[in-house]
Amino acid sequence: MIEVSRFWRDPALPFVEARRVGDGRKVCYAAHSHESFSIGVITGGRSTYLSGNSRHEVSAGTTVLMNPGVVHTCNPIEGEGWSYLMLFVDMPWLQALGFVLPTQTWSTSPALYQRLLQLFADLFDDENDDREACLAGFFNELPGHLQAIACEARNEHPRLEAAAAFIRAHRVDSLSLEDICAASGLSRSYLIRAFGQRFGLTPHGYLLDQRVQHARAQLRRGRAIAEVAVEAGFADQAHLQRAFKQHLAATPGHYRAGPVSGKPTLRGSRLAGDRACKASIRRPDTPHCLPTTPPSRD
Repeated sequence: MIEVSRFWRDPALPFVEARRVGDGRKVCYAAHSHESFSIGVITGGRSTYLSGNSRHEVSAGTTVLMNPGVVHTCNPIEGEGWSYLMLFVDMPWLQALGFVLPTQTWSTSPALYQRLLQLFADLFDDENDDREACLAGFFNELPGHLQAIACEARNEHPRLEAAAAFIRAHRVDSLSLEDICAASGLSRSYLIRAFGQRFGLTPHGYLLDQRVQHARAQLRRGRAIAEVAVEAGFADQAHLQRAFKQHLAATPGHYRAGPVSGKPTLRGSRLAGDRACKASIRRPDTPHCLPTTPPSRD
């Protein structure tokens, strides 16, 4: 039986987490964003990838990249099976490394695909004591795998940016549309229309996304779900459950589950309850294993 989804964390690396999805038909997302930089590989099947204003069909062998704050979705095509591995890395750690966010949102480079698979194998290896060095090495090499794409000039709107900043600063507070309008100096009708065009979400959708991100950070620390729900501005635990599942395709309990201390091992990590996940990366004869090379593109 294919495992639908599993998260991985290492207490020694609190700035990074990973997710492995074996059956993406059961993992569908609403439009959302992340506070971290995200990069992953499609290991099987096909998906529709929307990032900002771009839309692509991605398939096995594709690497996808998502900058912090960029609204995106990545969902199966017509119920087809698909699988992937994702890595989420906190920005302060990347900035300390000198990493510059890329403009490229996807790549079909076989070399990058293989390099990222190797990084996942290194991170999931319970005998590897150099996980952080492996991670740093990958991000130092990443720019060399990407195309140099000029940044498109964006029409910045200071008042829209002020509205978004106000929402971020008060995401756990009780906010109304009138509060946001007053803080940004925009009319209700203009704010609703222009905000969606700029950020890909309505002001309310953006607020909900921010609250889910806050809840995610707190659950990652192992805090109680009901306590986090109230703190993040949700009506109750059930409200958080619905929003969290829509945005992250996982329940708060599934995301939070697993040990939060002790020497990290594959058994003790949050990716796997046994050694099957590590084996599925390393042994090509394992059923439902990750492909070692991208499929040919005729």
